[in-house]
Amino acid sequence: MEAAQNEVQQAFTAKMQAKHITPLWTIANRIVMREPTPKIPSVFWNYQRDIRPYILEAADIITAAEAHRRVLVLNNPELKHGATHTLTCAIQAIKGGEIAPAHRHSQAALRFVIEGEGAYTAVNGERIYMHQGDFIVTPAWTWHDHGKESDGIMIWLDGLDVPLVNHLGATFSDDYEGDGHFPQSRPPHDSFSRYGSGMLPLAPITQRSSPVFAYPYERTRAALENLRKANDWDACHGLKLKFANPATGDWVMPTIATFAQLLPKGFKTAPYRSTEATVVMAAEGTGKATVGEQTYTLGKNDIFVVPNWTWWQVEASDDLVLLSYSDRAALEKLDLWREQRANEPLQL
Repeated sequence: MEAAQNEVQQAFTAKMQAKHITPLWTIANRIVMREPTPKIPSVFWNYQRDIRPYILEAADIITAAEAHRRVLVLNNPELKHGATHTLTCAIQAIKGGEIAPAHRHSQAALRFVIEGEGAYTAVNGERIYMHQGDFIVTPAWTWHDHGKESDGIMIWLDGLDVPLVNHLGATFSDDYEGDGHFPQSRPPHDSFSRYGSGMLPLAPITQRSSPVFAYPYERTRAALENLRKANDWDACHGLKLKFANPATGDWVMPTIATFAQLLPKGFKTAPYRSTEATVVMAAEGTGKATVGEQTYTLGKNDIFVVPNWTWWQVEASDDLVLLSYSDRAALEKLDLWREQRANEPLQL
């Protein structure tokens, strides 16, 4: 009797396939799960071994103008393009005298500066001269170009929400038809002068992204050190600050959350997981990160991926500073961000 019933149901399902109709009861447990199931693994790149030799070689074999952007994309092995299912992670380099020509796109971008001095990113004609550790914001649909007027090479991490925007079918891009530079509209670092002092102009701010394009590492590091004095350490995060839009206190970009984190020597975080997918770079120090079943030895500028809903923790061998970015900003707006700390029950 049961076998006959199964045959009837299978025939019923097959009959509808040509009409692109599927009975929900045959797939419900695969599309509405009891909890998130990560579809990507964690992945790790040692900067000195896995990344730096290749970006230096790229600088010798192709110019920034030929490549448009001299960028090496760090791919998760389960994805065609992307470090996570929502975010990309890439390494870009520019040499003295080069210009990466101006363009714009509907994806938001960030930069964590890895090494070198003297290069700039220009956002809508405002130049931001970059230094090691700086966090640079390129809001969606802003004209931006890069250049370096001094000798040597500069290398930074690029993070974008390309997979998310592509999945939503909202991708646009445009190349500037000029000499590479978008015309300068304001003095260098004008946005920081206007909005970075804790005071704001009286004119209303209407854009969703931060009006500040540069968050200098010197100020980031000082903020972490000042908080250290309070000796108020979070069990899962140590000291962790978000980069904030000074006009609203919200995330710097609507889709990407960005963080700076300090773990003192010997500190080991309690296990933690959340629905966000995260890319982490070690800006200073050494330590060990355990993500799911993988354990990574961390050195300066090493990069690793934390998939969504995956337990992870970090142990600092000496003072360890982590810079990271995730899709939490988008998840919060959709009311989809959840977290679980150590052995605490999940709060939904």
